[in-house]
Amino acid sequence: MNQQFDMVIIGGGMVGTSLACALANSSLKIALVETQLPTAPFDAPTTVSDVDMRVSALNRASENFLKQVGVWQDIPLARKSAYEKMRIWDGVGTGHIQFDAEELAEEYLGHIVENRVTAQALMHKLQQANNVQLFAPVSVAKIEHLEYSDNRYALHLDNGQTLATPLLIAADGARSFVRQWAEFDMREWDYQHHGLVCTVQTEAEHEDCCWQRFTESGVLAFLPLSNKKLCSIVWSCPESQAQTLLSLDEADFNLALEKAFEGKLGKIVASGPRAAIPLRQRHAKKYVKEGIVLVGDAAHTIHPLAGQGVNLGLMDAYVLSDEIKQGLERGLPAH
Repeated sequence: MNQQFDMVIIGGGMVGTSLACALANSSLKIALVETQLPTAPFDAPTTVSDVDMRVSALNRASENFLKQVGVWQDIPLARKSAYEKMRIWDGVGTGHIQFDAEELAEEYLGHIVENRVTAQALMHKLQQANNVQLFAPVSVAKIEHLEYSDNRYALHLDNGQTLATPLLIAADGARSFVRQWAEFDMREWDYQHHGLVCTVQTEAEHEDCCWQRFTESGVLAFLPLSNKKLCSIVWSCPESQAQTLLSLDEADFNLALEKAFEGKLGKIVASGPRAAIPLRQRHAKKYVKEGIVLVGDAAHTIHPLAGQGVNLGLMDAYVLSDEIKQGLERGLPAH
């Protein structure tokens, strides 16, 4: 027997969960389907192994949205690091640019937060909502289009349950199963680069600054964490270089990183586990199609050099939730 919902969100990452939180305690009956639940420590990190490799630079708009849904204050101070400055320079020429919060009469420019920490805070908040039912850990095995029903779609989960809904939200990431099933047209190309991510400990303090160096082969960023000598790095480089860097032992990798960064923060004292992620640009030509809406990475992925991927996804959730709430106030159906 089908379980009926006004909306089903596929994907319980930061974007899907923030959308559900924004619509919490509304008149809508919402289901959220997620393959795995986030787990994250909330105490202060002291070593490179205490920090997840995947972090985001959350801007003021994202912070305000997370405050609006009641989540920002649930992210411990020990796991969010305010950055006050940005220093960007050309490693080949003499070009450079810098930004300072002081010049804007602001306390800070944004925060560096581990993705899993944000996701866990959102999930914790969501569990307090009386109109959202969480299905996790579970996957969608099959989607069925119901032509002669008020519920356009039936989602068959791999645990045997079936959810029916007129409005399906695809928040299931860059390789979105929903997007592929619905055959959304995409514009996409491969950057021919990988993003190597890692947490490092530096000899000098990071000064609450985001550092970014443009090299001949890519971009290297050091993102400050709450511990003044810990940074999360993102190193964009060709795949062959990324594989070489992955193969190095810790000492050799630290030396290569120190050289590429021109020793701006002194020696690289320690580095944690590394991973390299293929970088590909994707953009759906349309975000909406017959009761299906794409949000977050399901709708668009971009190069990480500007650090805007998660911010764009959170703004998708903000705008979509705002439109739905305005429609509900006018007595319109959500779909």
